[in-house]
Parts: sequence; structure tokens; C-alpha cells
Amino acid sequence: MTINKGLRSIAESEPNFSNQALENAINDIKAIDRDDGYLFIKSQFDVDTAIRDNTVLTTSQKNDALETLYHAEPHLQIGRYLTDIIRHTNTIIDGSIIPLDDATNPTASTFLEILQNVQTIQGLVPEVLGVPSSNKKRSVNDHLGTLNNIFLETTDSSAPLFTRLTRMMTLIRDTATAGGGSSALAIGTAAVRFSNTQLVTFLSTLSDDSTDFQTSLDNAVSQAAGNYSSLNTRISDALAGDPISELQAIREEINVQVALENSNLTNILSYVDTLSNNIAYTSLAEDSVMRQLMARVSQNSNWQTYFNDYETNEANLNPIYITDTDSDKSAVIDQVLASRGLPDVIDATDLEAVANKAKRDSRIDTANFDRLSVERQITKSCEQLGIVTANRTTSALAQSLLNNLNQHDRDTIASQLDLNESSDTIS
Repeated sequence: MTINKGLRSIAESEPNFSNQALENAINDIKAIDRDDGYLFIKSQFDVDTAIRDNTVLTTSQKNDALETLYHAEPHLQIGRYLTDIIRHTNTIIDGSIIPLDDATNPTASTFLEILQNVQTIQGLVPEVLGVPSSNKKRSVNDHLGTLNNIFLETTDSSAPLFTRLTRMMTLIRDTATAGGGSSALAIGTAAVRFSNTQLVTFLSTLSDDSTDFQTSLDNAVSQAAGNYSSLNTRISDALAGDPISELQAIREEINVQVALENSNLTNILSYVDTLSNNIAYTSLAEDSVMRQLMARVSQNSNWQTYFNDYETNEANLNPIYITDTDSDKSAVIDQVLASRGLPDVIDATDLEAVANKAKRDSRIDTANFDRLSVERQITKSCEQLGIVTANRTTSALAQSLLNNLNQHDRDTIASQLDLNESSDTIS
């Protein structure tokens, strides 16, 4: 139901969705660097931007420089991987994360279409696969978590990822500047800051007619990369605990989240189509002629089994057998027994009633039973059901036989209940 209140005020405007909340959070991390010449966070953002925006470097040169820096202690490349998150979320907002394809996506997607498809998946996965979308890593946050503050919030008592990163970078800053900037850690952070700044300055001197600068570029990039390796050692020496492992874990969690979203969103159109088509095929299977046709032309053994077993599984379905828990099954069995007038014989001393009930049991071969006395019918029935007859009175046999027959009624209904559950369970 649409909420009408406030609708007029928004009717002729756009929501103007953006990743501003994420950018604000990243700016807070960047602000840990007080720009005092020692810390290195801001300089990483500057280097990344200077390389990507340079108009002289070729794409290959840019990629080589970026990868050389990134592979030099990647967990210390705060500016690089945080900027990557911003770029990633920008492609979600503008829809460009979904690749154009003449067949499935001939026109550029929009953020609205992404939202609609993600919502569709939340309903399709439980319907088709029988599990919550989160079980298939297809929840809303598995598609859009970076925009949904997944790095700023947690659902348990653990600290959010950006909080952990902020703590680590603040600890590095405070430790580096505690002695007035003369500690080994302060020197290490300052060296990274200096080489990054030098690289940015060098890139700014390049012009369209610049030639033969590859060696200078390589040297500047190599110096910056080397300073990261030195800083990595200084952080381990200066900080208690295992700071490097924590920084590595933070980077890994971010990369895993971004990679998951990228994978989910780039193929979201085909994923939705697959789930929707499967529902359509199962609807067609309700028609016996169509079902037979699909079973014959399908080349997938699982689908063949689904179509071929459809009628049997459909026959096993019965609303009366639907239960919420295993503890409900006994009550359902009692209910079905009562609806069928069972147990129809209770008194084992009524030998004729017991014998007649035995004749109706599909497990017993009643050939020539009419020639036998009631007592012999009971004995023969016991023999066929494996009930011990030696040295037992007819009354005792009748009681054992009746117990067996009544339990069989119960077991039959329990089996039908299991068949219903099996046919109604997505597998």
C-alpha cells in the first residue's frame, strides 16, 4: 500500500541517491591524518588520484604503477582500497556496474532497476530454493552492503569495520607523534608520506610532450613501495599485539564484501531470469501434456526427474499432513486415524472382528481363508506377520495380532505424512 502522506511533496523530485554517507565515513578516516608531515593516509589518496587522472600516462603505465604500490604491503594501502569502495559504489548508483549486453541489457541499467531486482531476489530465492536469500549470499547487504553502512554498523557486539580501522590508524598516529616525531615509527610514516608526495609532484610535471620519463616514474614508484615495506616492519615493532594481522583482516573483509557485491550485481539480470524461468517451468508442469513434453526435450537429469516424478509427488500432497514441527506429527496421525474411523477394532477378545481386520491388511495373503476357522485365520495371519505362535493361546495371539494391525495403520499414515513432507519440501 502506498503511503499518501508526503507524496505530493516528492512527486516532482528525485530521491538523489548517493554514496555520501560512505564518503563522509571515509573522510573521517582520512582526517585522522593531521597533515603534519608524518602520517601517510592523505598522501595515499593523493597518489591514487594523481595516477588515475594523469593524462600523459598510458593505461598500462597507470596499471603498473598502481599495482606496484598496491602489492607493497597491500594492508597499508588505506587510500587505495577505500577509494576503490567509493568507485565501486558510484557504479552501483549510476547503474554502470551491470555490463551492457545487446541480449540481456541493451540499455544502461539504473539504480532503481538494481533495487527492484535485489528486492525480487529476496522473494524468489525462498520460493525456488527453499532457504532465506542470505543462505545463498543474496541478501540485500550481499548486493548493496557498502551503501547500507555495512562497514559502519554491526548486528552484534563486535566493533564495526571502519571503527576498527579508525582505532588502528589513530593508534599509529598517536604512537608515531608521541615522541615529537622522532621515533622509528614517525620516521617510517614520514618516509611514506614524503615518497608519495614526491610521486604526486613528479606526475604533475608531466606534459603531453614529455618523453623518456619511464625510468624516473619507475624509480619514484619503487621508492614509495620500498618505504611501505619499511613502515610495515616499524609498525610491528612499535605497536603491541598483532597490528599487521588486524590491518590485513580489515582489508580482506572489505575486499571480500566488494567482490561479493560486484559478482552478485554484474550477473543479477541473468540470476533473476533463471529463478523466474524456473518458476514458470514448474507452473507449466501442472499441465500433464506440457509436463511430458518438457521431460522429453530436457537434457538436464534433475529436471527430467522433476517432470517424471511430478504426478507421484503431487499425489502424495495432502493439506491434512502439513505440520510445523516434528512434535506435531503424532497429533496429526491421531487426527487422521480418527477421521478414518481407526482403530476400528479395539477389543481383542472379539476374535471375528480381529480376523476380519486382518483380512483387510495388504500384508496378509488371505487365499483360502474362508475355509479356515476364525482361530486358524488368526494363527495364519500371525505367522505371515512374523508373530510368534508357538505355545500361545488364541487370545494371546489375537491381542498381538490386533496390536500389530493397529500399529500398521498408524505407520501407514506416518509414511503418508513423510511422503507429503518430502513432496512439499524444496530439494
